[in-house]
Amino acid sequence: MSTSPEQPLHGKVALVAGATRGAGRGIAVQLGAAGATVYATGRSTRGKRSEYDRAETIEETAELATAAGGSGIAVPTDHLEPDQVRALAERIEAEQGRLDVLVNDVWGGEKLFEWENPVWEHDLDNGLRLLRLAIDTHAITSHFLLPLLLRRPGGLVVEMTDGTLAYNQANYRNSFFYDIAKSAVLRMGFALGHELGPRGATAVALTPGWLRSEMMLDAFGVTEDNWRDALERVPHFGISETPHYVGRAVAALAADPEVARWNGQSLSSGQLAREYGFTDLDGSRPDAWRYMVEVQDPGKPADASGYR
Repeated sequence: MSTSPEQPLHGKVALVAGATRGAGRGIAVQLGAAGATVYATGRSTRGKRSEYDRAETIEETAELATAAGGSGIAVPTDHLEPDQVRALAERIEAEQGRLDVLVNDVWGGEKLFEWENPVWEHDLDNGLRLLRLAIDTHAITSHFLLPLLLRRPGGLVVEMTDGTLAYNQANYRNSFFYDIAKSAVLRMGFALGHELGPRGATAVALTPGWLRSEMMLDAFGVTEDNWRDALERVPHFGISETPHYVGRAVAALAADPEVARWNGQSLSSGQLAREYGFTDLDGSRPDAWRYMVEVQDPGKPADASGYR
């Protein structure tokens, strides 16, 4: 397998589960830019939208990964359906014979959690579905894909969440159900580290900072080109980052021959940018979680100077 400094993942095979938009799309594209073959899964396709009813599709994500320099392959998959995930694993095995990187990014809960509503006031069906989308999908995906990943030493599993272990242990995260969901995924990275480490693979939990996802930009009425126009209304948005930043974090981990040093740990995009030297698309290095602790949460005036 021939690699180059520009494409250190050439010949490697990755699965980004939940690659339709947001962090998943950014990760798929940056793995493609590093030369990987990237399977992009999700429920929103050009033929059928999920309940999000948004325009982004897994086909578009796969095309972007290919345009970046890799080989993107879209596979419609509902990761709550074991038969579909089993079929996905069988397809990757048949087509590639290997899996080097598994990114568990399935989420789908933005429209389900009720901001600051206590558990007794929160819609129960929505809360329980949120937990299934955030937790069951990751467990089902790991169950079927990890045997393939473990066939060769050096595999990497990235459990995507929101918040570092230190931050989530000290802070209430929006609602009972959201808090549990994101903390559970942190624990998945830890537990998988114990199960994969002795078998030659590495597992981590990884969080972006304040993500300028498609949905976030829409919520603030801006685009990636003029996102700073939102700062007057949301001053702390100045610490935000593109989905490509955490994508570059995953690509850096996947290319690191000593990635096992991170096994079982909670990591962030800003932390890994300092370690590996990559930047966001604009050349900055946002460190959102340090900013949250030192500036936003104490109620200080918004000022990202020194944090990006």
